[in-house]
Amino acid sequence: MKIFVTGTRGIPQIPGGVESHCEKLYPLIAAMGHEVIVARRSTYVKDKLTSWSGVQLVDIYTPKKKSIEAIIHTFLAILKAKKYKPDVIHIHAIGPSIMVPFARLLGLKVVITNHGPDYDRQKWNWIAKRVLMLGEYLGGKFANEIIVISNVIARIMRDRCGRESHLIYNGVVIPELSPNADYIDSLGLQSKNYILAAARFVPEKGLHDLINAFKATALDCKLVLAGDADHEDKYSADLKKLAASDKRIVLTGFIMGDKLHQIFHHAKLFVLPSYHEGLPIALLEALSYEIAVLVSDIPANLEVPLRKDHYFECGNVNLLAEKLTSLFSASIDTAEKEEIRLMLQTHYNWNQIASETVGVYEKAIKANK
Repeated sequence: MKIFVTGTRGIPQIPGGVESHCEKLYPLIAAMGHEVIVARRSTYVKDKLTSWSGVQLVDIYTPKKKSIEAIIHTFLAILKAKKYKPDVIHIHAIGPSIMVPFARLLGLKVVITNHGPDYDRQKWNWIAKRVLMLGEYLGGKFANEIIVISNVIARIMRDRCGRESHLIYNGVVIPELSPNADYIDSLGLQSKNYILAAARFVPEKGLHDLINAFKATALDCKLVLAGDADHEDKYSADLKKLAASDKRIVLTGFIMGDKLHQIFHHAKLFVLPSYHEGLPIALLEALSYEIAVLVSDIPANLEVPLRKDHYFECGNVNLLAEKLTSLFSASIDTAEKEEIRLMLQTHYNWNQIASETVGVYEKAIKANK
């Protein structure tokens, strides 16, 4: 089977939730004997690779502008895909899905993955929100098959588009824990004496709430924010200024590979104060490192079955401050670690996800509609 992939900025080592999803998924599908071609946005690419881990890479230029880059790139990628004559084209996210009817008009079989209602993100103006809602609708109506990563998104597809979908969660790799600490040492951090948040610097991630809550505590530890903005704007600039007002707060910028591995491994508590998520890979990664987590009580986070004390009311800074203090001094007991490990292996296993995704491709190829 030949599969052409678009809707992502690209792989490997390109920050983003969809990008992390694709980086884990497609080498596994390629290893199953399928030909996989991933279209990358050249403005995000820092290498000269033409293939990686069995996956072919095709770089296509698009302007690096958040309001138009995904749609323009997907349009160009679909034209490129036509030349490759794939059995199926897989389009990720609802913005790029606005091009699904175009792909169908060219005779392509299309699978989409809806990673979440991006129009709920606070960074978008009302025009962008309407475009994203249109993309969700057109993708849901015209794709041959639909993959969703949570029950919440499945209900949206059912209600808005009258379509059933395939629920395939995001996955996580259980890491091999390592005592290596040269990177955290370089940041002046002590193992198990800092709180970690890993996210892009956009309003819906709620990092401003986390900073304000942390500043209200008397905790003798550091807060590490691993991430940055894809496109620098007033919010991200203000967030950095807010962080700079407390010497206990450390900004790492975007990090990946061993640096990110160390940051997770040595953290005492992971916090995700988001107002919006699809199904947060960062949360699954934190759980895989067997560290305590504290997350907002939005539907996507509640879909990951954690004990009640790991949630707080979204946007409630006072409660977040209280929970930071109480959870930082606590530890995950052996029984809870076993619960989490079993949950991750059962529901978020990448090999299983790859097999289920190929099954959706096969169904799409056979579709008559």
